Amino acid sequence: MHSEGISVSVSDEAPGTEAAIPRATPDAAPARGRGPVVAALMMGMALAALDGTIVSTAVPQIVGDLGGFAVFSWLFSGYLLAVTVTLPVYGKLSDTFGRKPVLIAGVIVFLTGSVLCAFAWNMAALIAFRIVQGLGGGALQGTVQTIAADLYPLKERPKIQAKLSTVWAVSAVAGPALGGLLATYADWRWIFLINVPVGAVALYLVVRHFTEPARPKPATRPRIDWAGALCVFATGALLLTALVQGGVAWPWLSAPSLALLAGSAALAALTVYVERRAAEPVIPGWVWRRRTIAAVNLALGGLGLLMVAPTVFLPTYAQSVLGLNPTAAGFVLSVMTLSWPLSAALSSRVYTRIGFRNSAITGITLAALILAAFPLLPFPGQAWQPALLMLLLGGALGLFQLPLIIGVQSTVGWAERGTTTASVLFCRQVGQSVGAALFGAIANATLATRLAHAPMPGLPGDLDSVSHALQHPAALTADAADYLRRAVAGAVGHVYIGAAIAAVLSLLVLLLLAPRRFPVLAEHSKSQEETP
Repeated sequence: MHSEGISVSVSDEAPGTEAAIPRATPDAAPARGRGPVVAALMMGMALAALDGTIVSTAVPQIVGDLGGFAVFSWLFSGYLLAVTVTLPVYGKLSDTFGRKPVLIAGVIVFLTGSVLCAFAWNMAALIAFRIVQGLGGGALQGTVQTIAADLYPLKERPKIQAKLSTVWAVSAVAGPALGGLLATYADWRWIFLINVPVGAVALYLVVRHFTEPARPKPATRPRIDWAGALCVFATGALLLTALVQGGVAWPWLSAPSLALLAGSAALAALTVYVERRAAEPVIPGWVWRRRTIAAVNLALGGLGLLMVAPTVFLPTYAQSVLGLNPTAAGFVLSVMTLSWPLSAALSSRVYTRIGFRNSAITGITLAALILAAFPLLPFPGQAWQPALLMLLLGGALGLFQLPLIIGVQSTVGWAERGTTTASVLFCRQVGQSVGAALFGAIANATLATRLAHAPMPGLPGDLDSVSHALQHPAALTADAADYLRRAVAGAVGHVYIGAAIAAVLSLLVLLLLAPRRFPVLAEHSKSQEETP
């Protein structure tokens, strides 16, 4: 069967760039030899996927033991920062020196950080060791996705991606429960030590069973662009610090925010200058010159942006507006993680018929409509109503994200796949950081406006304080509690409208920038048809 949406060519690139694009990838691993490696990839992905959810439920115990309540958010921000800014570096290293050494190094660094976290003596030490974990987590996230694309030919790639998506779904559901159990019945330090046996098995399987295909020996010795890597790291560090801490640790228009933003802009300009002069840049210019890769990067940056609405604000809505306990509130969100991998697994039946671009357009259009429907939910409503929307949203986003990732990985050869995959994940992570800052500001501004016009005095003044007051309503009258719930519903509704706008922006990127047919490269192992 031939597809109208997928072609085998390199025609979407600018004139003169075609010769620079590899036309083939190394042979995929034999199906019967991939099992142990796939198991290692799933365990490696589980380490990264569990990290945030398992730690979040143990925060009260950690703060109670180590103190540092004012800075505990850096347990998450520091990890996210380290993962995000190292993704491009690891992507380039995996293209230069191979996936195996980068993945092994990533697992070792992650496990080292985990052990150090377990023996942290105060909050500052724990935050520092979480950053060490993040330095390993960047290698895990990017390299696992790249190896998955290397292992499977295009027609079979949805299988491994569906398995990895399932790991994220299971982690989202099991992580909070496991973290709570360990923190309650054992000790919070075990949430880090539990990584060691899982990582050790993954490390053994990679060392024992993963053999990369032979590649032509380069004519010249590969050179590492250390200056570019340092510039990328410093630029990302300043920008993400400004986005994470702005409006939280200090006002947006304060000297620290303006200094960080100005510094990140100056470093970004320096990064561009350094990368243009580098022989083998960490972020090559072709990542943005090729229409397909640039469009996918921007579209998935929009995905990171819109995902802040359900992952960050929906639990607050479920607890503050619907009055659910944390477990039930988590279930409202978790249904999205159940439909997402199922939709992703079935998406190949769609994109083999209509193409990668059209599949993604269908998914993001549905997502925009679902997000826009959230503010229309009745007040106070029933728990099944937002849960149904999240179930549908997961299905839409599975149809949107996976075709883009598989599609863009299939347009490059082995020597460029690590850099391409890392650029996609990097843009999604940056979008998530921008979304957290932007939507946090929108929610607090909406709430401040509602509270400024409140018919009763003495109400709390920000989203966190309002949520806390509604969970401990003894000091509130019935009218005050109802007004606060309506204010939270309005604030979260505005966030979902912003998320819908982000989805529309991703849709416009696909419509205006992405080529109608992704230029899929032929593979050595099989003659490539127009159908994935």
